[in-house]
Amino acid sequence: MTAVNGAVEDLTGRRLVVVTGASSGIGRAAAVDLARRGDQVVLVGRDPARLQAAGSQVRDASGLAPELFRADFAVLDDVRRLAEKLRAAYDRIDVLVNNAGAIVLQPVTTVDGFELSIQANHLAPFLLTNLLRDRIGRMVVTASGAHRSGALDPGDLNLPLRRYRALTAYGTSKQANILFTAEAARRWSDVYAHCFHPGVVRTRFGNESRLVAAGMRLLPFRSPEKGAETLLWLVNSDPARLRNGAYYYNRRLRRPLRKAADPQLADRLWAASAKAVGLDG
Repeated sequence: MTAVNGAVEDLTGRRLVVVTGASSGIGRAAAVDLARRGDQVVLVGRDPARLQAAGSQVRDASGLAPELFRADFAVLDDVRRLAEKLRAAYDRIDVLVNNAGAIVLQPVTTVDGFELSIQANHLAPFLLTNLLRDRIGRMVVTASGAHRSGALDPGDLNLPLRRYRALTAYGTSKQANILFTAEAARRWSDVYAHCFHPGVVRTRFGNESRLVAAGMRLLPFRSPEKGAETLLWLVNSDPARLRNGAYYYNRRLRRPLRKAADPQLADRLWAASAKAVGLDG
């Protein structure tokens, strides 16, 4: 099976789509587009005010108010509660968009004992997806070309804390996203799994740094709507015309660097992640 370029096929009917990180950036842009086309969209976000604002934008676009769920991916108990609420509310989730993420400029250890980037960007969506696994038909993961700077060691998920560099920590979590997607496709034959690089998008990333925030405003980065294009294409395309477990950029199949395409590393990461979030039993 190979990727096909061109217009989004949009062959599906109305679906239930859960979008994490939906309160801003490409998550919100994707949620608005999906709601406008008629999907039932469920928004997950950390900040209540931004989540409400995103919900209002989706309602204005579609005429229907979406369901909103607040969860902080820096707290794994929040993720567990979110999964319980989603399971109680929906018998099936046609598409889970694992889009929530952050770039962390200073070393931070979460209440669960993990470096914040690897937890928020990988362990939390790994946990959420596993807890919803029997409900999900398709999963799309927001990865990044920043996986090139990753230095993943499944034996020590907190390795970036030793000599912290924000881009290395972020790249490591994005390397984990790509490996997780491929391994999910291998383990779960009944779930379609794809990941993508959205390009360099003007978002709220790094807003705590004046320099980064100024660059986001002034440099010719992609808009969130442009960044969401490949996400939407993956959600709407016939999965038979995509490669399961693969990585995409600009609606084209791409091969990530070898360190993000190693099946043995993906298997080790899965085992380490399951242990980290308490699913190894």
